[in-house]
Amino acid sequence: MSGFPAYRPRRLRRTEALRRLVRETRVVPEQLVQPLFVVPGRGVEKPIGSMPGVSQLSADRAAEEARRLADVGVPAVILFGIPEAKDARGTGAVAADGIVPRALDAIAKAAPALVRITDVCLCEYTDHGHCGVVVNGDVDNDATLDLLADEALAHARAGADMVAPSDMMDGRVGRIRAALDAHGFAELPIMSYAAKQASAFYGPFREAAESAPKFGDRRSYQMDPANAEEALREVALDVAEGADIVMVKPALPCLDLVRRVKERFGYPVAAYQVSGEFAMIKAAAARGWIDETRVVDETLTAIRRAGADIVITYFARDVAGRRR
Repeated sequence: MSGFPAYRPRRLRRTEALRRLVRETRVVPEQLVQPLFVVPGRGVEKPIGSMPGVSQLSADRAAEEARRLADVGVPAVILFGIPEAKDARGTGAVAADGIVPRALDAIAKAAPALVRITDVCLCEYTDHGHCGVVVNGDVDNDATLDLLADEALAHARAGADMVAPSDMMDGRVGRIRAALDAHGFAELPIMSYAAKQASAFYGPFREAAESAPKFGDRRSYQMDPANAEEALREVALDVAEGADIVMVKPALPCLDLVRRVKERFGYPVAAYQVSGEFAMIKAAAARGWIDETRVVDETLTAIRRAGADIVITYFARDVAGRRR
């Protein structure tokens, strides 16, 4: 390549039209997934204090929101259910008439083309707030696996288009895959939370999903954010067990992992721009410290540039609406 003055990179930056013409990375609505928090009742829309503009929704209101999302071009939602009652084993998670199955049915009627992904975990359903069965004060990995498989089956039978186990129990992808295959859902894909960090960025989500642990924390099953090689081993395990899409969470603090996972495995990679990332942008924008629209676009572009094929973000509806 010849140097200056023959090569002048600024030639292609002079106008917005030129910049768009040579843009290498694009964020389009077809790559975005909107999370929804679903609660019992009808006509419920309960704002989440730490997540401005996001609310807990009853199934009927979630269906209305799904229709709006489809209208602006968002292709998918991921559902988190908060049940009527919680217990030590999270039995509400496996109920055929539970909150997520009811929401799946309502959304299918309101926006039939929307891809309906369900979070598969127990933390929203247990009275202790952990992601599995607690035995002697610790989460019992193997005792949890059948419950997770039963939850995935309940969602599949209710019409989920994809299940997304987020619990970080060892072996859960394989157990869920085997259960789905054995019950006639061999075509149902799994998006695994493959490299999910024990992150400080999840705080607002705990309020939204009413899932804060009542004791201890989740570091015995969620990953140490310092360990990149371990993250790759986690992804390799999930791929070997049958995951169709692998997720890195959170997104911005783990852009290096997004890149390494994409390059190493070549699988579809999802990245979750989590509640803390969302809340920081909202809080800074509310104080006039940043331009929210530009910062949202820049962060989503960074996540895509790192290699994410899919971005789960609470900004999905806003971004899609601006791109209509």
